[in-house]
Amino acid sequence: MGPALGLRGKSVLALFATCVLVLLLAGIAGWQAYESVRSHLGTAFTRNFTLLNRERILAPVTRELALSLRLARSEAIRLWLLDENNPEKKNRALREAESFRADFADKSYFIASNLSSHYYFSDQASPNATMPRYTAQSSDPSDAWFFNTMKFGAAFNINVDPDPKLGLTKIWFNALVLDGERKIGLCGTGLDLTTFVRDFIGTTERGVTPLIVDVNGAIQAHPDSRHIAFNSGTTAAAADKSLFGLLPEAGDAEAARAALDAAVRQPGSAEIFEASLHGKKQLIAVAYIPELNWHVLTAVDLAAADVLDTNVLKLIAAVVVILLAVAMMGFVFALNRLVLKPLVKLTQSAREMAAGNYSLALPAATNDEIGELTTAFGAMAGKVRRHTGELEDTVRERTRELVDANREMSVAHKKISDSISYASLIQRAILPDRQLAGALGDNHFVLWRPRDVVGGDFYVYREVEGGCLLGVVDCAGHGVPGAFMTMLARAAIDQAIDEAGAANPAGILACTDHVMRTMLHTENGQRDIATMMDAGLVYIEYGAQRLTFAGAKIALYWSDGQAVETLKGSRRSLGDRHPGEYTNETLELLPSRTFYLTTDGFLDQAGGDKGFGFGNARFIDMLRRHANQPLLQQGEAFASTLAAYQGSHAQRDDITMLCFRFGPSP
Repeated sequence: MGPALGLRGKSVLALFATCVLVLLLAGIAGWQAYESVRSHLGTAFTRNFTLLNRERILAPVTRELALSLRLARSEAIRLWLLDENNPEKKNRALREAESFRADFADKSYFIASNLSSHYYFSDQASPNATMPRYTAQSSDPSDAWFFNTMKFGAAFNINVDPDPKLGLTKIWFNALVLDGERKIGLCGTGLDLTTFVRDFIGTTERGVTPLIVDVNGAIQAHPDSRHIAFNSGTTAAAADKSLFGLLPEAGDAEAARAALDAAVRQPGSAEIFEASLHGKKQLIAVAYIPELNWHVLTAVDLAAADVLDTNVLKLIAAVVVILLAVAMMGFVFALNRLVLKPLVKLTQSAREMAAGNYSLALPAATNDEIGELTTAFGAMAGKVRRHTGELEDTVRERTRELVDANREMSVAHKKISDSISYASLIQRAILPDRQLAGALGDNHFVLWRPRDVVGGDFYVYREVEGGCLLGVVDCAGHGVPGAFMTMLARAAIDQAIDEAGAANPAGILACTDHVMRTMLHTENGQRDIATMMDAGLVYIEYGAQRLTFAGAKIALYWSDGQAVETLKGSRRSLGDRHPGEYTNETLELLPSRTFYLTTDGFLDQAGGDKGFGFGNARFIDMLRRHANQPLLQQGEAFASTLAAYQGSHAQRDDITMLCFRFGPSP
């Protein structure tokens, strides 16, 4: 027994030495893995946090800017600033501005005249803006923002600035009001700086500093307001209020500038660089918002940020230690069993392998025949285990790839859905609902029903001296392509109205046709997608009590409750292969007449038992039966009639119907 016990003691010592070495190597490898994972996760955390902040900032700020630009294009605002002492124009302009105030997030707006330098301001605390709050003076430094903005001539700027005369510090959205090429004033709104910092760049994450800079590096938002470059939209920022001024180490400013430039070239991505910020080495990500000319940055101190959950790491380390301890005890036990009962263990192992159990623990090999046999069995079992492990690893890898792909698809679907919803908000912003309500009140009704979230139909309204222009437009395509076409078509129609004049609908159609052909011209003269559009325009001349109509495949219907008459438009669409000829036709504007413009989506809608289109005859009969009712009731009747006919059939096309009358309501 003596030699056997000595051999067993040496084997036990060798086993313990091996276990200690394995633990040491595992500890070193674990620490390196920890640092690598922390660096990788820190980079991903910084990039994702920055992109998330970009999206959180983009939607609300873009919305405020879009509303400010919309207010600046208001005809009522323009006419009032040209004749500021006219009480009627003032009341109308302020009513228009008040309707925008309800939509602004800050519930406030301002209007500043470049002709009188008067500054008007309205918010919830003081909604009455009939009198100017103050008159800007070129000699007053606090008014420099106004005169600099008028001098630079950009369509808009976003300026972080305290207004000492109002006692407010806000992010101001300044939009130019133009009379042709002439700059006659500014209007817009503001976002409270404290609220903006708290809601959009404020964070409770330890070791994380979010901030916003403009294209020149001037700081627009920072958790510490002392670093914000006020009025940087029109003046240069001081060094301590610039991103580059906060990076004192050599090379950091160049790295920051390179990252800003790279983000501009690739909007929607996040560029990473390292720099010393506020005395600490930090990982910084930057993403660019081209709509605002802003950069969103996130600085992360990896030593302080909670990138990895230390509690989870402690739990994993404890589990690993326990498993290693159990494994070591198992090895000791296996060694004892090998020395004491080698033949029994080997026989038992052989039987288990014959039964298909390849994950058994074999005795340690010795320098004899049993050891050689044990080695052979071990090699065979190891090969089977490796093959089994490789198969399991392959299955796990494929499963992980499927899970990752599904996650990416879900994220992409949400981004697309959010983008389309935001596109719908933008498309709604170009529709003249407020202008129609202000001008016609209960004497009009609009049925606008896109087939998808966004669509290719829209309607227009332009009020001019002595009259107004109304119309509907049906662009080719549905959904996002149709919505993009509406943006081009709206711009083309606005240009055509300015060139041909609102009183000439036929000239507007011809000019729009020319503008659209110019915009969509291709080198070989062919088009891969349909770019045609139907339109019907009506000019109302108040003094003469008559209307002038011209259409491109859209007709004008009118009825006095007894009969329904029609003025047919041209047989060619705008943008057709061959240009159409559009002519003006006039009608007497009688109070008993109600007028209707509709796109073909209403007439072509499938329904009924056989799925036929609604049709012109059914449409005319519907107009005749409801023509004497108030327009609100007519609109409800038309919608319910269409729904009853449509039944379970899907909506085929975008539907737009504009109804109006001029005269007392029946």
